[in-house]
This record gives sequence, structure tokens and C-alpha cells, in this order.
Amino acid sequence: MHNFRELIVWKKGRVLVKEIYLLTQNYPKSEIYGLISQMRRASVSIISNIAEGSGRKSDKDFKRFLEFAYGSALELETQIYVSFDIEFIDENTLNVFLEYVHEIQKMIKGLENKL
Repeated sequence: MHNFRELIVWKKGRVLVKEIYLLTQNYPKSEIYGLISQMRRASVSIISNIAEGSGRKSDKDFKRFLEFAYGSALELETQIYVSFDIEFIDENTLNVFLEYVHEIQKMIKGLENKL
């Protein structure tokens, strides 16, 4: 078993969750059950899967949950692109968030390969 609280990827993921919540506060209220909810759930899902997987008995099980976390990161990446496409965010914001999400994706894959 691993201690998720010590994993840098989990800590960075928490920062991402906060930033996604702050970002989506500025989205139209009509998106509360749409894009806002999806982006928030995807970001929380990343760190939740890392935490849940870390408590599993085997590295194989942990890897499976890291795959779920990676999938959620890809989902969030797509939602960030959609946010740009429908002009909820500008290009600078797009690039900042994509850079952060890509970093987390790489860290998840790195941890997966390390197990």
C-alpha cells in the first residue's frame, strides 16, 4: 500500500481541483449541470482514483486506478478545449490549464511505470 498524501501527483491534483472550481465560477449559470459539473467531477475524479488505488493491496490494482485517473485527466483536457471552443476561456487560460493537466498526465503515467 502507498500513502497517497505523500504523492506529488495527488498534491498537484488538489491544486488543479481548486483552480478548476475557481475557473468554472465564471462560467454561465446555465452550465451548472453541464460543463461546470463535468469539469469539477473530472478533476475530483483524478485525485480520488489516485487515493483509492493507493489503498489497494497490490500494485496491479493501484495501476488500474491510475488508469482511471489518467482517463479522467483526458476527459478534463477535452472539457478545457470545449471551454475554449465555446469562448468561456481565452487562449492564454487554455494554455495554462492544458500545461497543468499535461503535467499531471505525465506524472500519472510515470507513477504507473514505476509500479
